Amino acid sequence: MKWGHRGHEPAGVRALPHVRRHAITVPLLPPSVRIARISTAEALTSFGVAPGSSLADAALLVVSELVSNAVRHAAGHSPDAEVTVTVAAGHLVIGVGDQDPHVMDLASGATGEGLRTVAELAAAYDGDVSVEPAARGRGKTVLVRFQLPGAQ
Repeated sequence: MKWGHRGHEPAGVRALPHVRRHAITVPLLPPSVRIARISTAEALTSFGVAPGSSLADAALLVVSELVSNAVRHAAGHSPDAEVTVTVAAGHLVIGVGDQDPHVMDLASGATGEGLRTVAELAAAYDGDVSVEPAARGRGKTVLVRFQLPGAQ
């Protein structure tokens, strides 16, 4: 079983001071949903998002849905998923990436109830949902952007 955790950028990469990023790699197994939620909650708190706030609750629900989807749909193609939490330029961005080559078409409206819920949560914070091909190799990352309250 492979577990990974990075609270900082990789060696040799310096983040801008106003960018905060947290990443954790979890195996695509059902218990990983809880691990990803706990790790995300800790990151949000360290980034100044109040525990129990509507934004924190929305972000945690998004992580649960996206990791659950990865466990359900990508586990046959990907041993693990990377969950990232980034705060920069007035936005909170949650990303869940895996190595499954199947990229869902969000524009078609043929997504499941979980992704519709994720899109509604993002929209409530003037955000959006996108799917990007993996930067290296096969796979994809689902990105959910929230505008931080008070950020314009």
